[in-house]
Amino acid sequence: MWKEILAQAWISLRRNPTRSLLTMSGIVWGIAAVTLLLAYGNGFQNVFVGMFENFSKTCVIAFPGQTSMQAGGERAGKKVFFEKEDLEVAKAESPVIKAICPELIRRPNVGYEDRSFEIQVRGVCAEYGEIRSEIPVEGRWLTKEDEQERRRVAFLGDWAKDKLFGGRPAVGEFISILGVRFTVIGRMDQKMSIGNYYGPNDRAIFIPYSTMGDLFNARYPTMVVIQPVSAQFEDLAAVQFRSSIARRKGFDAKDKRAIESFGTSDMRPIIDGLTIGLKTLLLFVGSLTLGIGGIGLMNIMLVAVSERTREIGLRRALGSTRRNVAWQFLTEAIALTFAGGLIGVALSYAFVAAMPPLPMLGELFDDKSGKTDLHLAIHLSTMVTSAIVLLIVGVVSGLIPALRAAYLDPVEALRVE
Repeated sequence: MWKEILAQAWISLRRNPTRSLLTMSGIVWGIAAVTLLLAYGNGFQNVFVGMFENFSKTCVIAFPGQTSMQAGGERAGKKVFFEKEDLEVAKAESPVIKAICPELIRRPNVGYEDRSFEIQVRGVCAEYGEIRSEIPVEGRWLTKEDEQERRRVAFLGDWAKDKLFGGRPAVGEFISILGVRFTVIGRMDQKMSIGNYYGPNDRAIFIPYSTMGDLFNARYPTMVVIQPVSAQFEDLAAVQFRSSIARRKGFDAKDKRAIESFGTSDMRPIIDGLTIGLKTLLLFVGSLTLGIGGIGLMNIMLVAVSERTREIGLRRALGSTRRNVAWQFLTEAIALTFAGGLIGVALSYAFVAAMPPLPMLGELFDDKSGKTDLHLAIHLSTMVTSAIVLLIVGVVSGLIPALRAAYLDPVEALRVE
């Protein structure tokens, strides 16, 4: 039966090829619109997720504040400071914390040969590189040996490197920080990220925290960077850290002003909401476009039913059931939809391959490398979504004409001239 239905559908579509092609063109345009709009949404998401992961895959940044609640006889308004011993105890007492890294930020004069600029210097630990995604493009990152031996080594951000060295190689050269000579051991590429604090990382110079104590008072870090054992434990890690410090400093563990913090878990919902909202909107717009093509298909199929009324009556008189007639017209509609969908997807892939990257955040981050440009991306999920939308449009567009054909009265249909 199905073989006969498909053969009849093919004969019917070949009977009027011009009309079939024009009808199919609406489907082609519609599915191409859905696919390309979703590809734009994927590219938009890739840019923001990439910038989010440039900040960190998972971490919590904790800043010392001042108490706002009385506890243990202590008055409110007491300033809180982190000390080395506090961080060691907090890590030992907190099962979900993998690493705690103190960070001290200053802005001294940094010089190379006859050049001298005020550049941000950050004293950090070796784990900081993994936590904050500081990836060397030349040389290496700081090691535990650098910290233990208080080595005078420096890792440069891309902007800081260009500021001091211009186009010259930096690794192996010497810079001076407050007159103290440091060896450049590596540098990062230009880094665009969301969630920076105290300025972008690529505008800074990183040195071991222990060495930072040779230049400044490093007893109290500016903040600490906490790495949980897993992203799902970020909030718990912040709570455990605050509770441990509260016990040592004598303030209420519920006092969030005493230690203020934010983490990637706070930023992730914002990124997800922004990208998912945009993709949903684009899918809606693309589906409307495809729906217009579906309406055109429905109209043509209704015309075909009217033109073939006598044929339908004859088939019913010869024993065809309503189901057979309905499947005949529904198959024709789905065949047109499927063929148009294949052509539309092929055109989408060709367009994406030929389309150059679209400028997006280059001006905001002064990025001339194109890393923040938007690249259209057709994912497997895009194809699945497009196929589902296409199937719905094909079935809905063909169902009404199919039912109309199936429920024609055979006697009345045979009387039509």
